[in-house]
Amino acid sequence: MTMMNTLLGAAAALAVTAGAALAEPGLIIDLGGKFDKSFNESAYTGAQRYISEKGGAYKETELQSEAQREQSMRRMAESGANPVITIGFMNISTLDKIAPDYPEVNFAIIDGVVDQPNVKSVVFEEHQGSFLVGVLAAMASKTGTVSFVGGMDVPLISKFACGYAQGVKAVNPEAQVIVNMIGTTPAAWNDPVKGAELTRAQIAQGSDVIYSAAGGSGVGVLQAAADEGVYSIGVDSNQNYLHPGSVLTSMLKRVDNAVFQIFEEGETDSFTPGIQVMGLANQGVDWALDEYNEELISAEMKATVEATKQKIIEGEIEVHDYSTDGACPAL
Repeated sequence: MTMMNTLLGAAAALAVTAGAALAEPGLIIDLGGKFDKSFNESAYTGAQRYISEKGGAYKETELQSEAQREQSMRRMAESGANPVITIGFMNISTLDKIAPDYPEVNFAIIDGVVDQPNVKSVVFEEHQGSFLVGVLAAMASKTGTVSFVGGMDVPLISKFACGYAQGVKAVNPEAQVIVNMIGTTPAAWNDPVKGAELTRAQIAQGSDVIYSAAGGSGVGVLQAAADEGVYSIGVDSNQNYLHPGSVLTSMLKRVDNAVFQIFEEGETDSFTPGIQVMGLANQGVDWALDEYNEELISAEMKATVEATKQKIIEGEIEVHDYSTDGACPAL
């Protein structure tokens, strides 16, 4: 009987090991949908790129309401997905609660920190990338007034705004930077009408370059800027193609790279919990130059922003991080 138990136990262990090796990764898309042309879409793009390059499949679900956060996380974990990626800081408290219930599942959260032994927390140095597009905004502006439209009024989005303002004023210390937020609830991420309204109000105040960090609401910002004949700056995904000749550049937040890397760690059994910081030095953020905006970026602008990028990487320029103290020296 003892021998039989031993054999059964060994077989079970082998089955678990085989199951883990064959586990598909999981991705939980946040509110706003995977085709928001911004944050969520960048995550989706990373997953699609991984499958295209590596083969296999992954499990995916999209949140439709706040009430689905816990249920979606539990269902994904119980489906056998491993690792499970959830994106957005709104998932912090839920994942902190859920992760201990599934110790055998590796979780990752993008844009938040959860201190659990089976969670990787990926955060970005958005202020660095925003500084770069701020430099370009100041160089492109003819009025000396530029602006920022944020989504939900939270420290993370103020981090974008602060980095942007620092970049603007590094070029033109006398520049005016107008900052508005769309709202204080998650609905702010999917209100393009309000984004367009704020954009037009900023243009009326003299702004001729508007940077948007507003998720799906940013589509309205870019559209309004194009309609009014001024420049906009996209965010997260490369949004230059949405309005060629109007989108000056996009601040790339490489959520796609983070998702790709985590999927790969799951495949190679190299998943490491803890905090991972992604900035200019490790392709976490950047600015976008392609066929849709190349005519808008002069040789001087390109040289200046690339030199600035290198100085930030080397520590010669230090960009203040709003999230460290809730203050912005440039605003």
